[in-house]
Amino acid sequence: MGLPQQQRMGSEMNQGNVGEKCGDEVVLTIPSDPRMLKIVRAGVGHLCAIMGFTNLEKNSVVLAVDEACSNIIKHAYGGENGHPIEIRCRMFPDRLEVRLRDYGKKADLQRVQAPATDRVRPGGFGLHLIRTVMDTVQYSNDPVLGNHLLLVKHKRDTEERRGGSKS
Repeated sequence: MGLPQQQRMGSEMNQGNVGEKCGDEVVLTIPSDPRMLKIVRAGVGHLCAIMGFTNLEKNSVVLAVDEACSNIIKHAYGGENGHPIEIRCRMFPDRLEVRLRDYGKKADLQRVQAPATDRVRPGGFGLHLIRTVMDTVQYSNDPVLGNHLLLVKHKRDTEERRGGSKS
């Protein structure tokens, strides 16, 4: 019969690199309601501050995660409120991993392309922004485990932050 869905989902999502110390993890499940995104932004922003990201990096990560959650609400759940969105943030010494899970419509990321910048209109830049801001963006879909989006932002070396070179 296998593990219950919650246990399967949790064990699948908690896998890290072999031999790597498990990072501190914060888990939040919100309903697919745009009013709840303020909580997500505050939480992710605070974790970025704890990790020592610059304000620019923090704001960029918060924007990317907010955009990803907004896309889940709009596209995966068709704008319907009340569906679960799970946000798992893991802090490692060198990076922040944000894993988003939903059970809505599967996204076809291959068909999504950045809109032409010569046409200014609302919408269409979300995935492009996420891919630009984050160091790693991986999407997977499983009929049982749902849609899974992994976003990773690495911490930069102090010298890199100051514009110096690594020696």
